[in-house]
This record gives sequence, C-alpha cells and structure tokens, in this order.
Amino acid sequence: MHWGLLVIAGILEIVWASCMKQAHGFTRLGPSICTLVSMMASFVLLALAMRTIPLGTAYAVWTGIGVVGTVIFGMVFLGESSSVFRIFCLILILTGIVGLKWVGEK
Repeated sequence: MHWGLLVIAGILEIVWASCMKQAHGFTRLGPSICTLVSMMASFVLLALAMRTIPLGTAYAVWTGIGVVGTVIFGMVFLGESSSVFRIFCLILILTGIVGLKWVGEK
C-alpha cells in the first residue's frame, strides 16, 4: 500500500510541476491553485509512504518519478528536446528507481 501512495505522490509531483509552468510565476489563478493543491497532496502522500519505506529510497523514488514524468511531459506537450541522449539519461534514472526499490525490499 505504501508503494502505491508513493507512486501517486510522484504522479502528483508531475502535476504540480506542470501546473507551475502554466502558472507563469503564480500570475494565473487556476494553474496556481492546481500547483498548490497537488503539491500539498504530493507531500502528504510522501509522508505517509515514509512510514514504512526508508527515507532515502522514498525520496529518491518520489523525485525520480517526478523528474522522469516532467521531462516526458515537456517532450510530449511542450515541444522540449527528445534527443537520444536525454532519453538515455531518463533510462538511467528509471534504472536507479527500480534498483532502489529492489534493494530497499531486501
């Protein structure tokens, strides 16, 4: 259950980062509210997940999901570069997330 909460927290990190981009420095109300609400929910779920998942593992997985998801969002919806090297770096991050989860369970 706690891993599920952590994944949802990571997805919410993607949401708040994407909304923050659309908020234009918190000058647009809707995206600003989306940023703040999804940020708070993400932190709460991260804190709940940390009840059983080690701090370093939980934080690394949470930020990893956020990084990978936000980069993919930027590539797909904002026209950011999708070079082979960027995709390779994302694969490295994903490998690290999987490795931390695997090692964290032993």
